[in-house]
Amino acid sequence: MLGRMIVRWRAVREAARGPVITHALIAGCCVVFLIGPASGLNPSYGTGDQLLTTGTAYFRRWGVVPDELLAGSARALLTPLTALFVHGSWLHLLGNMLFLHVFGAMTEERMGRPEFLGFTVCTGYLALAAFAAANASSDQTLVGASGAISAVLGAFLCLFPRARVTSLFPFLLFLPLRFPAWIVLLFWFGLQWLAAHRAESGPGVAYLAHLVGFSLGFLYAWVRYRRAAKVRRPATTATEGDSQP
Repeated sequence: MLGRMIVRWRAVREAARGPVITHALIAGCCVVFLIGPASGLNPSYGTGDQLLTTGTAYFRRWGVVPDELLAGSARALLTPLTALFVHGSWLHLLGNMLFLHVFGAMTEERMGRPEFLGFTVCTGYLALAAFAAANASSDQTLVGASGAISAVLGAFLCLFPRARVTSLFPFLLFLPLRFPAWIVLLFWFGLQWLAAHRAESGPGVAYLAHLVGFSLGFLYAWVRYRRAAKVRRPATTATEGDSQP
């Protein structure tokens, strides 16, 4: 009896703390952005042409440069990790953090904190590495958590296919409409697929990283939890798609 009471008390305490890893990742990305050049709030990066120069150097230092990554230097091999916390604009940051907030909390609750952290970091790394491999000769820089967040979306689709989300679609005058998560996320995946095929070669918007991340997330959740019962959750709110790096 005492053992059961302790287990229940621990479960209640864990639930009360909420999605700690999701909130920590959001906070980390926001802090890195605010102290970086893209926010425009740090005077140490200068203004005008100086800001442009220092910003370019900053992104090359912490972002993924495909030809450098594939060269295999120790510093370059770490950049798919550091790039996850670097964003190129306010819109890029806010779009990514919105999706992480909406879909990350329930996914973290299902997986547990240590597993969710490892899952997010590893899939994010692999998504950026896959994009770099597909653009091996490029010296342009890739930053952002979109690949990792796409993996969270894929896992969410597998774990909570019957959950309902409220989405805002621009072509429907931003009317808030409720749909099953599987419709919203498959629609999002389809948009990424079409955009990836229409995109010009070379880094720009990392649609391929989104597709790789989403696929990895779905496959991981399917293999890891395919025998577990699917869980129905309350409605959440999301926009049409992820902000692109």
